[in-house]
Amino acid sequence: MLKRVILTAIGAAIVVGAIVYAKLGQFAAMTDAAGNMVLPAETVTAVKVDETQWEQSIAATASVSAVQGVTVSAEVGGRVTWIGFESGAMVNAGDELLRMETASEDAQLASAEAAAALAKADLARVRALAKRELASRDAVDSAEAQVKETVAQVGNMRALIAKKTIRAPFAGRLGLRLVNLGQVLREGDAIVSLQTLNPIHVDFSIPQQLIGRLQQGMEVRVSSDTAQGETFHGRIIAVNPEVDPVTRSVRVRALVSNPKEQLHAGMFANVDVILPEKKTVLPVAATAVLYAPFGDSVFVVENRRNEQTGENEQVLRQQFVRLGQTRGDFVDVTDGLKSGETVVTSGVFKLRSGMQVVIDNTLAPKAELNPRPNES
Repeated sequence: MLKRVILTAIGAAIVVGAIVYAKLGQFAAMTDAAGNMVLPAETVTAVKVDETQWEQSIAATASVSAVQGVTVSAEVGGRVTWIGFESGAMVNAGDELLRMETASEDAQLASAEAAAALAKADLARVRALAKRELASRDAVDSAEAQVKETVAQVGNMRALIAKKTIRAPFAGRLGLRLVNLGQVLREGDAIVSLQTLNPIHVDFSIPQQLIGRLQQGMEVRVSSDTAQGETFHGRIIAVNPEVDPVTRSVRVRALVSNPKEQLHAGMFANVDVILPEKKTVLPVAATAVLYAPFGDSVFVVENRRNEQTGENEQVLRQQFVRLGQTRGDFVDVTDGLKSGETVVTSGVFKLRSGMQVVIDNTLAPKAELNPRPNES
């Protein structure tokens, strides 16, 4: 019995030893394979960086106002008898917009004209008598004063009648009609808004420390959410000589071309004041930067000779950089990168220094200084 147990134990030990030996051989083979394995090259998009010049500007938020804008109102009261405009129409200076009833004024004008004619006739008779020394100088003066008074009354009635015909004070676009035919207007009642929209004023504020960089006549570019993809050009026409004591900013006014009348008075807009000087920069796509708390970096593609195969290959070198101004899809690298180097532009989060890569820009995203997404 004891002999059988011993033989069984020896057999089990032999089987276990054989299994352990086989597994150790497998592990050794896997280790050797891992040591000799070469990872395939990673496909990346990359671009060569070159120095360029960026236009310098001062950005601000602005409000749009009409060069000329009024609410046309009734100067005197009366009943509306004729309306000669439609809401939103274009008018020229002097165009008739509205007429009010003038029957009473017309009658008073006829009476004043008759009185003036009689006064002139009396003056002529008195002057004829005075030449014959049959009328005194006082009578002549009184007759002349009577003529002047009656003529003034005629002029007053004509002016009153003219005030009941409302005309456009300048050329522009009308707003919504605020009166109806037959309506009785009182003095000061609004009739319609009139605005000159081309050209148009764009007003904005800049901090006081930038006043010295502004000059009258500088170019400005204006954009608005209401006109996607459109840029409006103009010039600075005035800089307020006073600085706001609360905000320490100065008001600036630009005159901007608005041929399609896409900008309206009261609208919010973005404005860039174009400065004469330009800045030399070394821009890279923002997607090329690996942002990290300990420092921002990019991956530079370098050509190296493989010591084992003797072939040239492209490998990565992680380079820490210092970043400057951002514009559109680009960011300026102020330190750590040289002009002419090639950097990876996408997928940098999965890369590491020393990795072998292959450049394929077939599907590379296009970086732009002024990106305009289709569905922004």
